[in-house]
Amino acid sequence: MAKAPLRFQKPDAEISVQELGIGTSDWLANGEFADLSPQTLATRRFLLTKLVWFLNEQGMSSCGPREIRAFFNYLKHAHEGPEGRWGNPQLRNPIRPATRLTYFNILKQFFAFLVSDGVVEASPCAALPTPEARQDQIVPFSEQQVNALLDAARRSKNRRRDEALVLFLLDTGCRASEVCSLRMRDVDLGSRRCNVLGKGNKSRSVFLGKKVLRALWTYLKEEPREDDEPLFTASRGQGTGEPLTRSGLLQLIERLGKAAKIEAVRCSPHTFRHTFAVTFLRNGGNTFALQHLLGHTNLKMTNRYVAMAQADLEVQHRHCSPADRLKRA
Repeated sequence: MAKAPLRFQKPDAEISVQELGIGTSDWLANGEFADLSPQTLATRRFLLTKLVWFLNEQGMSSCGPREIRAFFNYLKHAHEGPEGRWGNPQLRNPIRPATRLTYFNILKQFFAFLVSDGVVEASPCAALPTPEARQDQIVPFSEQQVNALLDAARRSKNRRRDEALVLFLLDTGCRASEVCSLRMRDVDLGSRRCNVLGKGNKSRSVFLGKKVLRALWTYLKEEPREDDEPLFTASRGQGTGEPLTRSGLLQLIERLGKAAKIEAVRCSPHTFRHTFAVTFLRNGGNTFALQHLLGHTNLKMTNRYVAMAQADLEVQHRHCSPADRLKRA
């Protein structure tokens, strides 16, 4: 009698929400042991907290491939609903494709850790396609738009802080997470230098122009603080006086953008980073210096700004060619 063919069961790729919470604590503790940067740990904690929030909100008791797929569909479309993303009506802007890819990669690392720890047999992400992340089109602020944002900052309720923030973002090109993690001890106003902790727990120096220095002096004179206190603090809600968060900074720049009536360009901290990079190059800045100032590990991203600045110079030359403007040649 012929034997029935063997049937192999797929490894179990589901985990209960309760185990997910325990696994999150273990993974974050493992990251601290590995000396990962505070920004990396904060991003991991944020994402996994929101995943558990989503599962509970949807009444899901476990997490597998289907639930992960639903979570990423929510990330893509949640801003379209009246409740906004994470139940916050103010979060109405879509998440960038690059951010979704970052979140997916974080979850892949998380579930790989749980598999290696024997908590789950297989990763729920293994059967899912990696989200596409087309490169963002670099659209910096124009000089007129920057001035409009500054005018809006000077009219805001916390005008000293907001003006200093706008100028700081414009003059340093720092990432949102880097700005929010700054403490008073990181800033040396005497030497116009600021120590920034960037990606991969790597420290670098950025520098402050005279206008930023003056704005910071005015802001800090009104709100003096100790060395271990945050440079930029929140001024709304329960977090008043606490460090400004990434979402708080994003919402602040969006409010200033609305007040400045800017529509053609995305008003975000990252747009200030684009603006800093392109303007630095247009003004004659060195590519390798820009790489260091932005905290890029290689020239691949920096060269995107170089290409844009060169294209801009080409357009200007066509309009301002000395030979073409000669009346007799």
